[in-house]
Amino acid sequence: MRAVIQRVSAASVEIAGRQVAAIGRGLAVLLGVAIGDTERDSDYLAEKIANLRVFEDAEGKLNLSLADAGGAVLVVSNFTVLADCRKGRRPSFDAAARPEQAQPLYERFVAGLRAAGLAVETGVFQEHMIVHIANDGPVTLILESAPSPQG
Repeated sequence: MRAVIQRVSAASVEIAGRQVAAIGRGLAVLLGVAIGDTERDSDYLAEKIANLRVFEDAEGKLNLSLADAGGAVLVVSNFTVLADCRKGRRPSFDAAARPEQAQPLYERFVAGLRAAGLAVETGVFQEHMIVHIANDGPVTLILESAPSPQG
């Protein structure tokens, strides 16, 4: 699994011109499920992100987790974060899991964040979405549940 995480001042999802999810301060997570990912990968990333210290404390240091900062999470499924662009000009999505494998692991990830006591909003799996992200910092991180095949 691969997650692109952005610290945000606000984030939302629109489908067909209608807002379906929105958060204020928190994290936007674009989550890709790879072939071979398991429940263990999902649990690992949910725990890691729930406790990631990417919010500033009173001294301006990144010492606070999402819960410490009182933020929320917007999770959007996004197989394109698994793209391999090393060869040619067209990205390869061969590493991305099929929807029937990816959706249960995506839902488990969301459930893991909620179990950690976080407020979670989501996009809609397999829908074309417009995602609005107001990156704060900017702070953008990439986390993987396993070593990258790219090295």
